[in-house]
Amino acid sequence: MRLLLVEDDELISRSLGQALTRLGNSVEVFASCRDARAALQGAPFDLVVLDLGLPDGDGLSLLEEIRRRGDSTPVLILTARDGLDDRVRGLDLGADDYLAKPFQLAELEARVRALLRRSQQRTDNCLSLGPLRFDPATGTSWLDDAPLDLPHRERLLLESLLLHAGNIAPREILENRLFGFGEVGTNALEVYVSRLRKRLKQSGLHIRTFRGLGYRLEEDDS
Repeated sequence: MRLLLVEDDELISRSLGQALTRLGNSVEVFASCRDARAALQGAPFDLVVLDLGLPDGDGLSLLEEIRRRGDSTPVLILTARDGLDDRVRGLDLGADDYLAKPFQLAELEARVRALLRRSQQRTDNCLSLGPLRFDPATGTSWLDDAPLDLPHRERLLLESLLLHAGNIAPREILENRLFGFGEVGTNALEVYVSRLRKRLKQSGLHIRTFRGLGYRLEEDDS
């Protein structure tokens, strides 16, 4: 999923950006209304995480602009303001959820998953493509309704590919998800892609390589 994070506190934005990237998302981070406004003119995002106290304006004004032009992208508001009036105004202007600072990363991640699930019209957290299903909450996967027992990194790879189903999962995001943000060996990712390909053999699914870009999980041509 492609997320827009608008947060001017560098420490918070770095922490949130890394946490949301580890969930398999592509996260673009901006610190001002102006830069976020410009980003929103480009390719669509799947979710906006919006701080209200920005250096060049109020995040609520940006939210109002987003909704005024008919953009229904889910918006999660982050704010240190704890007044009821601010929360009510944000929701009335079209925010989908509201999280007051300070908060735990686990709660933010859960709210992000819920908003993405709602936007994709899923009734639960399970990700699926063809005969393959994956439950992020438990790390359990099934192929043709039979449990698929995967080691930790293959499980992370599968989840990331399913989160990007229909789109290319960028190589950098996959490497960060599997290996953290340290230095990664040249062929490290390919090793796990190869292992997962073998498990999906004759399943009707395959992992397609886009050289220099990443990988896409897709169904075989009928």
